[in-house]
Amino acid sequence: MEQIVPFVMLAGALTVVLCGLGWLVARARRRGVGRAVMGPLDEIYNPAAHRSHIEIQALVERRAPVSTPGDGLRPGGADRPGLAGSR
Repeated sequence: MEQIVPFVMLAGALTVVLCGLGWLVARARRRGVGRAVMGPLDEIYNPAAHRSHIEIQALVERRAPVSTPGDGLRPGGADRPGLAGSR
């Protein structure tokens, strides 16, 4: 019986750690901080996913150009649908 106690304690400790990690992952996904926590590991073990995440963030941060009041219409009616290319 004395030989089984250390193995039971080890299995219990392992179970607690794994359940704690599962809870941490679920909480990180709910709060949206999963990328900050798992980013370095993702970069090491899955570089393609990390590169695609960087590209997605760049697209999100990119803003559409705002037209100024003096721009007006482009020559040839390219701004008006149906008239583009017709002269």
